[in-house]
Amino acid sequence: MPPAPCSQLDSSGRLRHLISLDGLPRERILALLDHAQALRAASRNGTRAADVLAGRTVINLFFEPSTRTRTSFDLAAQRLGAHVINFDIASSSTTKGESLLDTVHTLEAMHCDAFVVRHKESGTPQYIARHLRSGAAVLNAGDGNHAHPTQGLLDALTLRLHRPNPAALRIVICGDIRHSRVARSDVHALHALGVRDLRLCAPPQLLPDPAEFPGCGIFHNFDEAIDGADAVIMLRLQKERMEAAAIPSEAEYFVRYGLSSDRLRGAHRDCLVMHPGPINRGVEIASEVADGPQSLILEQVANGVFLRMAVLVELLAAGDSAKIRA
Repeated sequence: MPPAPCSQLDSSGRLRHLISLDGLPRERILALLDHAQALRAASRNGTRAADVLAGRTVINLFFEPSTRTRTSFDLAAQRLGAHVINFDIASSSTTKGESLLDTVHTLEAMHCDAFVVRHKESGTPQYIARHLRSGAAVLNAGDGNHAHPTQGLLDALTLRLHRPNPAALRIVICGDIRHSRVARSDVHALHALGVRDLRLCAPPQLLPDPAEFPGCGIFHNFDEAIDGADAVIMLRLQKERMEAAAIPSEAEYFVRYGLSSDRLRGAHRDCLVMHPGPINRGVEIASEVADGPQSLILEQVANGVFLRMAVLVELLAAGDSAKIRA
């Protein structure tokens, strides 16, 4: 069952929280991408664009490990002039039995403005947003296998920067679709861009019910799926969310579903290669492909900072957001 919905827009249609791209108006998604692209163009070597969030406090509540997402949210907030608190779960009172909501309400009492939440349980960011006692915003940094909206947006941004006409593209998402919050958010973002030929490829045991992904082609054979593809997004095996017997050996998985140089030749000759990370070399992708000329993996990481800056501005800067759009 999907998590209970939470209103992401206020009564005027302004972004109030960012929980999921599912149901978010297409024009709102495109506006966030436009804003992030403008920030990227205006940036000089990643330096801060403006202090539009001066005096604001952003708290990173990460209950799961993270390198890219946590660091880029941290940098995004700092480059906008905000104070950032990376909440240390291991040394907090949650280890003494304090409930999640008691922890959140305690932090709210210190007048924070946004919570960036990552949690292993689907629905946790929505749960927090519904029970806030202040005007703080909640940003979902990944919850269970439900959603990872900023990753979906940054993937769409990266693709659009290289292929300005997404509607004409054939895009493949390959890997552990069943357990991937990234796959779900990517599908929503890419459909908002107008992508019509979107293919999902995985072993049968790693694909959810096709009804969950309307408008997507479903493939079990990677060579068939990648034929003529303009972009391929590889996903890691979510071993922490699957049963041990869900896949054969990693070596066998790579033979059937790994992106090697030979398999990439079946795609369009300029096919873009993407991966949300962390990558498992030799399992879902070969090193020569991950580090090759068609790879945008590190560019995705860089674009994540600008995309998360755009989201923070939309949520927290109100009328000041125009200051950093130029």
